[in-house]
Amino acid sequence: MSHHYVGYAEVVNEMEDVDNDMDDESRGRDFSGSDSDNNGNQDISAAQVRGGRDIQGIPWGRLGITRERYRKNRLEQYKNYENIPRSGEGLEKECKITKRGNSYYEFRRNSMSVKSTILHFQLRNLVWPTSKHDVYFMSLSSVVHWSSLTCKASEVLNLSGHVTPSEKYPGSLLDGFTQTEVSTLAVKNNLLVAGGFQGELICKYLDRPGICYCTRTTHGDNAITNAVEIYTSRSGGIHFIASNNDCGVRDFDVETFKSKHIYFPWPVNHTSLCPNTKLLVIVGDDPDGMLVDSSSGKIIAHLRGHKDYSFASAWHPDGITFATGNQDKTCRIWDARNLSKSVTALKGNLGSIRSIRYTSDGRFMAMAEAADFVHVFDVESGYEKEQQMDFFGEISGMSFSPDTESLFIGIWDLTYGSLVEYGRSRDYSYVDTII
Repeated sequence: MSHHYVGYAEVVNEMEDVDNDMDDESRGRDFSGSDSDNNGNQDISAAQVRGGRDIQGIPWGRLGITRERYRKNRLEQYKNYENIPRSGEGLEKECKITKRGNSYYEFRRNSMSVKSTILHFQLRNLVWPTSKHDVYFMSLSSVVHWSSLTCKASEVLNLSGHVTPSEKYPGSLLDGFTQTEVSTLAVKNNLLVAGGFQGELICKYLDRPGICYCTRTTHGDNAITNAVEIYTSRSGGIHFIASNNDCGVRDFDVETFKSKHIYFPWPVNHTSLCPNTKLLVIVGDDPDGMLVDSSSGKIIAHLRGHKDYSFASAWHPDGITFATGNQDKTCRIWDARNLSKSVTALKGNLGSIRSIRYTSDGRFMAMAEAADFVHVFDVESGYEKEQQMDFFGEISGMSFSPDTESLFIGIWDLTYGSLVEYGRSRDYSYVDTII
């Protein structure tokens, strides 16, 4: 994984002028009400969008370009980051042609009074719901909790200063860390784990004050923690797996914070553990991924098909199929019973596939590009049916709620950064005020 920080996508002068116009337009508007950010951008409801308002509040009618033209230019001029030049060329013929226009999740609210931010341009796992109304995300140097019931944000963990653990475990750094720059985040099972650019791991229980554990996985120069996955072991204990740029994967038992290490030939950008076996998907700075025995570290199979480095993976709840996302702009679906090639390839519109999630019931899979697009696929249709969510801005993360009822998407943008909430479409309709 590359070692530098996020840089906004290069665009042509016309698009830069439009962005400046957007900023000027936003600063000049007169808003009232408490549900607004420092720029005066108000939160946007489903009723307003049904009435014709843009989901991000972009005043297209007052700008010198239509939304359609701006989207066309963005698709043509966006610079997708590649480690292997032209890795996405020629893959269209391998990718499934999908039926778009479906609506599996309906827009509920764009909370522009909160800002979901990122620090590293390749790492986008920074948004984690724990219920259909509760979501945790990074905002600058803080982990923030947002309630869609009360529309209130609260700071859970501030990492801009000095943090130290209040509990004692063997191997925990009691001196803690100062000004941790968070590269990745995971929140599940009442546990929050933040990973940093210098190999930091900071753990906090959501129902306890303070920090419970701090450690540095490595002291190497390229030590960044790329991903964290929290899971429940077959014995019922809570564990988490940390993937690092030092080529290591570390499994921590949260009861004792003891860990076991497995090392690979290249930096590991993401791992996913099969829900009912010991199989572990490993993807990183190599076009080929791996399926590995998590107990022994033995390589069971190589995953060949991608053309660039991968940064996302996820298992379907059936424990048979899984998905990987790559900088070649594709997501590939694999069957663990036959790994000679992927069974399906899905193509993004704009950039790298940086985040993948399945709903807990296995009905839907979402893949997020680096910017502008989240795709939700109907798994039961063989990934042939798709809903495409279309907006403007870098995606900091996206996740379904554990009950599948909500999908939260973090958007990073200087003016229109926000947290967007979608609700699962049912036979009945949600009212605008969620009870």
